[in-house]
Amino acid sequence: MDPNDQSPQNKPDAHGLTYADAGVDIDAGNALVDRIKPLAKATMRAGADGGLGGFGALFDPKAAGYKDPILVAGTDGVGTKLKLAIDADKHDTVGIDLVAMCVNDLVVQGAEPLFFLDYFATGHLAVDSAADVVAGIAKGCKDSGCALIGGETAEMPGMYADGHYDLAGFCVGAVERDQLIDGSQTTPGDVLLGLASSGPHSNGYSLIRRIVERSGLALSDPAPFAAGQSVGDALLTPTRLYVKSCLAAIQAGGVHALCHITGGGFYENLPRVMGDSLACRITRIWTMPPVFDWLARVGGVEAHEMHRTFNCGIGMVLAVAPDSVATVRAALEAGGEQVFEIGTLTARGDGPAVTIAGIDD
Repeated sequence: MDPNDQSPQNKPDAHGLTYADAGVDIDAGNALVDRIKPLAKATMRAGADGGLGGFGALFDPKAAGYKDPILVAGTDGVGTKLKLAIDADKHDTVGIDLVAMCVNDLVVQGAEPLFFLDYFATGHLAVDSAADVVAGIAKGCKDSGCALIGGETAEMPGMYADGHYDLAGFCVGAVERDQLIDGSQTTPGDVLLGLASSGPHSNGYSLIRRIVERSGLALSDPAPFAAGQSVGDALLTPTRLYVKSCLAAIQAGGVHALCHITGGGFYENLPRVMGDSLACRITRIWTMPPVFDWLARVGGVEAHEMHRTFNCGIGMVLAVAPDSVATVRAALEAGGEQVFEIGTLTARGDGPAVTIAGIDD
């Protein structure tokens, strides 16, 4: 290339390019950090120290009261539920979803969530909507008893459509070594207790969006399955946080396993928390929220597929020793849960790992 060539493609810009010219607004990023600092500070708990802005965050398990802890970690996202939030321009609940999808996984192994970090990526940073998202994350953390100790906001022009963003969360919890729940204590005769969900939670939304499209309803239209709510608001109901109630149930004694009913529904998730010699026999004696009846009817979704895709009204399942059911149930109900006795564990034999009455018989 001729250094003296002054053709337009080689002529220096009289003003010079800046990062903002490329679509990245550092000032907006700083404004967001200032906006969310008090939200994160409100989630602080024993063991967490410092504030946002450092290169790394510290957590002291000993200060949190642990003597010989096993750390349990998990990461997750919200999936295409984000698309509904973006289309409905409602961003204050998906942050709760993000936290719930992580912390509900940790409590399955008996772990108390200790701290949380988030990743927020977008093409152009809109401070107000991003702050709404983080406010939801902070609420989810506070309601779960874990500290929001850091995160990353990535502004990447050209990677996302205008107004779109993606979320990921990362959570670490702890459980004393001798209190870890790994399913090894499950045995035939254990009673399955199901905890009511708040709706589809954060799974199956690619199918949900197709069904909404088929229905011809706009997100702003009244929801035929939720009186007084729009379709968008009803479908954006955040994932229920089960942490505190399940930790109380574990402390009550007799809980042999827990299962977070997420993607894969009952058929894929329940076998993950019990021995290969056991089977779950579900009698389906619970009240299914109207949203699932609507999804099945409008989408023409068969019952087996519904229970393989959605939680169908049960967001968490506990396998409990028969003589502990009353005390565990009392602890769960005291924590605000609606509890259903949905079945038992049996010896598997040559049969499937999970059967649901009325569907598989």
